[in-house]
Amino acid sequence: MGALDGKVAIVTGAARGVGRGIALALGRAGAKVAIADLRPATGVIGELEAQNVFARICDVRSSAQVNDFVAAVADRFGTVDILVNNAIATKIVPIAEVDDDSIELALSTGPAATLYFMRACYPYLVGGGRVINLRSGSETQGLRGHAAYIAAKAAIGGITRVAAREWGRDGITVNAICPFALSESVQEEFSQRPGALEGVLRQLSIPRTGDPEQDIGRAVVFLADPGSSFITGCTLMVDGGGSFFS
Repeated sequence: MGALDGKVAIVTGAARGVGRGIALALGRAGAKVAIADLRPATGVIGELEAQNVFARICDVRSSAQVNDFVAAVADRFGTVDILVNNAIATKIVPIAEVDDDSIELALSTGPAATLYFMRACYPYLVGGGRVINLRSGSETQGLRGHAAYIAAKAAIGGITRVAAREWGRDGITVNAICPFALSESVQEEFSQRPGALEGVLRQLSIPRTGDPEQDIGRAVVFLADPGSSFITGCTLMVDGGGSFFS
């Protein structure tokens, strides 16, 4: 028996990286998993029982596509119990050089998409639903070139707190995690800065990178578990002690 047997979870941006790890962890805990991504999620489908996975191409920047996706999940599995907003796209560029498209990309795939999915899933989540949004420890670090990304992630933190206040009486918990794992995009970034990864690891209390499924995914499973029903409005740092949010 899994901790999430009978539950239905949506994970955005889960075709690879951290999102893929979260989807796998939720699936192995017993949940039926629905994946919204612009990439095919064949890897996740291959590792879980096919009848318990729903994957569909979805541009999270489009509220119409988000609404259609959520409706399709409810039609396939009957409801939505867990929503994990993981997807985001961004470009690393100094503020003085950032263009309108780069700003729009981060904000539309981050906080706007998070709101689209939360709004669409709300009717199904009432009475015991779980929302887990992904933030970033970089919000406090002011990393060069990450202004649009950090703006998007900080906005998601604000959305999480407001939703926790608004939805608690509806039986919905809303929390966030800040992960540190070597997803494909993070690996690409570190590959362009020799020695940067080693420098990050030296600052961690637990000096290793997180595993997308075993570390990040299991943290999401914990927040989605019925036993976490009295936890809301919180941000869980899953980064080996790299950041501490009060």
